[in-house]
Amino acid sequence: MGELTFSGRRCVSERSAGTAPLEVPGSETMTDVLDLQGQDSDEGSEEVVLTPAELIERLEQAWMNEKFAPELLESKSEIVECVMEQLEHMEENLRRAKKGDLKVSIHRMEMERIRYVLSSYLRCRLMKIEKFFPHILEKEKTRPEEEPSSLSPEEFVFAKEYMDHTETHFKNVALKHMPPNLQKVDLLKAVPRPDLDSYVFLRVKERQENILVEPEADEQRDYVIDLEEGSQHLIRYKTIAPLVASGAVQLI
Repeated sequence: MGELTFSGRRCVSERSAGTAPLEVPGSETMTDVLDLQGQDSDEGSEEVVLTPAELIERLEQAWMNEKFAPELLESKSEIVECVMEQLEHMEENLRRAKKGDLKVSIHRMEMERIRYVLSSYLRCRLMKIEKFFPHILEKEKTRPEEEPSSLSPEEFVFAKEYMDHTETHFKNVALKHMPPNLQKVDLLKAVPRPDLDSYVFLRVKERQENILVEPEADEQRDYVIDLEEGSQHLIRYKTIAPLVASGAVQLI
């Protein structure tokens, strides 16, 4: 049986080149198991075992949440890396399959679907970084060490370079031609913040009790609601942002 192990930030394949089956997430031929290991210096390592079908489900959930959340969410780089690793193995299996086999076309269609989801997820994150880059970098700078980062290392480099290039462009095009007292611009004030008061649709995955909801008008009071598993709601994003991060709800 083949196995993908995630350790640190890299998926390592232990499958032999000659014995890998033809794979499609969700199909009966998927015998692989994915090990996602998060290293913790204080409490040891934590291990989550996923089948490839469950891995793709995790990717789709991250994609939907990122697509509908107004802010940049926690980076899921370990999921992205493992999906890319899995796609490489699927491509190898297709090259070894018999030509003219109908299953090859079906498998290739599934691979293209996965690539679309992966590309859309990454594009969505890059668009948010370009739109809110000063606030994202400021949040990253003040983030406590125990909190997960919203940026992967590559995204952090991109955000820093994007900010540097934006500042350089402003200086060369406009600021250097203005009086000295107007040659500085505060990007934190100039660039809009993510609208956390916007409303989102969600589906509840785990029952939640005593969710504090802010009033719609000043004369109203805060009130508490329970979210039943499987129920769907339209609610202010900042009210349920922690539940999105924990996976208790899914944006739709």
